[in-house]
Amino acid sequence: MGEIALVIQLELGDMANFTYIIADKNTREAAVIDPSDDTDAILRAAKKENLTIIAVLLTHGHYDHVGGADKLASTLKIPVYLSKDEFFAYVPRCKNLTRTDEKTKITIGNLNVEILSTPGHTPGCQSFLVEENLFTGDTLFVDAVGRTDFPGGSSATLFQSLARIKKLPDTTIIWPGHNYGAVSHATLGVLKKENPFLADQPDK
Repeated sequence: MGEIALVIQLELGDMANFTYIIADKNTREAAVIDPSDDTDAILRAAKKENLTIIAVLLTHGHYDHVGGADKLASTLKIPVYLSKDEFFAYVPRCKNLTRTDEKTKITIGNLNVEILSTPGHTPGCQSFLVEENLFTGDTLFVDAVGRTDFPGGSSATLFQSLARIKKLPDTTIIWPGHNYGAVSHATLGVLKKENPFLADQPDK
């Protein structure tokens, strides 16, 4: 998981969605990635680990990934981060919404959250790199990739994003947005061998 990063993976909702809590093990500050509308389950998980949630991070704006964003933002008075490039129809109505790009600085305790623009599933898809953990949303799953037939989707753009992800170290742990694979997460090195979409991507 990394030296100080704690990752909690929660499968919530009726579409096998993964919501994540990432936290600094030392400071206990945390962020929620792609919150389900089951915010009670998220808050219980955070309380169990004595975590203080200070931000919400959205990989993209599809409804099944943003259901709990406004409630968390309103209740906890915290910012919600969404790419500035997201398709207008997918921008949630949400308090404290902050639009991001790759230059946006986000820190959770002593953790640096690096934003990687990975469009294709939607124009504003972004992945979050925290230590050696990459949260890919619907860009990359364990056994597949995100659909591109929704408004704003692009197969060509998605494959460019996959090629970019493939340049990361093989030890990078891929945490997908849905439980669509045989396992809930895997290293990039494994996916290069087993995910047919990723295996087709050039190394350069």
